Amino acid sequence: MKKVVAYFSASGTTAEKAKALAKIAGADLKEIVPKEKYTSRDLNWMDKKSRSSLESADEDCRPAIEGGAFNLSGYDRVYIGFPIWWYTAPRVIQSFIETNDLSGKEIYLFATSGGSDAAKALSDMKKLYPTLSFMGASLLNGPVTKDIGG
Repeated sequence: MKKVVAYFSASGTTAEKAKALAKIAGADLKEIVPKEKYTSRDLNWMDKKSRSSLESADEDCRPAIEGGAFNLSGYDRVYIGFPIWWYTAPRVIQSFIETNDLSGKEIYLFATSGGSDAAKALSDMKKLYPTLSFMGASLLNGPVTKDIGG
């Protein structure tokens, strides 16, 4: 089974977990990079007018991704990682899902968070993309010690 870990990391925390997971799972690694990088001001969740707050509130928001679609044709399993924003995945994850053909692939979500779990993100993704095979979601705040895909 060929695997890939695709991740978005705003501050480096999720990147660290993605790299560890890729190593343990024997997966390739691809970074989801927004065309417009997030600044610390953009990430200020206390500011209702910050970019991340405005994007989270806008269900139609799909931030552009640097380089467009990835070539995922050879992969059977895709791990998608992100920080939890407002109890779910950032809108750039929806951009990634909608830009790439994930049909027929096992999809495992993983997240980092200061206080939320990944359950709502999984529920949201299953609701938004009912034809895709979301197999589970894990919160990776501690050391990554095993392949979350089993």
